[in-house]
Amino acid sequence: MTGSDPRTASAAPLTGPAAPCWVTLMTRNLETAERFYTQVLGWSFRPGRLGADYAVAYRGEVPVAGVFAVSSAYHVAVAWTPYFAVEDADVAAARVRERSGTVAVGPLTLGKGRGVLASDRDGASFGLWERTEASASPPAPAGHAHAWLRLRTRNAFDAAIFYGEVLDWASGRPGCCDVAYEGDEVIVRCGGHPLARISSGAVEAAVDPVVRPHWQVQFPVADLAATVSAAERHGGALVVERTGFGGTEVTLRDPDGALFAVTDVRSPA
Repeated sequence: MTGSDPRTASAAPLTGPAAPCWVTLMTRNLETAERFYTQVLGWSFRPGRLGADYAVAYRGEVPVAGVFAVSSAYHVAVAWTPYFAVEDADVAAARVRERSGTVAVGPLTLGKGRGVLASDRDGASFGLWERTEASASPPAPAGHAHAWLRLRTRNAFDAAIFYGEVLDWASGRPGCCDVAYEGDEVIVRCGGHPLARISSGAVEAAVDPVVRPHWQVQFPVADLAATVSAAERHGGALVVERTGFGGTEVTLRDPDGALFAVTDVRSPA
């Protein structure tokens, strides 16, 4: 069994009441997902407050991800999805529509907040989350991330404008995330820490889901080879391996078909 690497001090926390983002897995079978990610990433699971089909993954005492076993019931894709924090879910959902994105679900009241499931102009799915009650969960350790994000999209510049306008990135408002254009990519930083990369080159009509526009959730791990081996032993599969940006990134498929990445890169920037 492997676990998330605690040495990712330069990445933005994705957990806690002030986090810019949260990641959720939509799957078909909660028990299968819990067993797989426990063995591969070292997580533990606790029942969530959204019903019997929802659980929260923990790394120690810090919540790191949500898992919904609702893919079949609601006819949504089996996938990892980032949810970005917003002040007003209605306003953010309207901004998505105004910019030719799609709002598939919501805003819906769920537990201590209101959620939206949407997709951008190129078809990459993402969520919006408006917290309506204070969080009782402890925040992630300062500067520590259990995951970070990469958007593989048709045009990084165009995508950065879309998300910037929807999520108030680079707006100058207190607490907003900053955007920097570095080479052929866009780096999103929150509180000075990198949160995500946005890369060009995805093909909308591609048959391969790795090539189509999508948000990829990446989990940093201490031992990449051991993590890949554990995934394969427990019903997962290696999809593609890439080397670059100071390390190696491996895309895996879990037993239910959801794609995610594990990496030995210490920072998304």
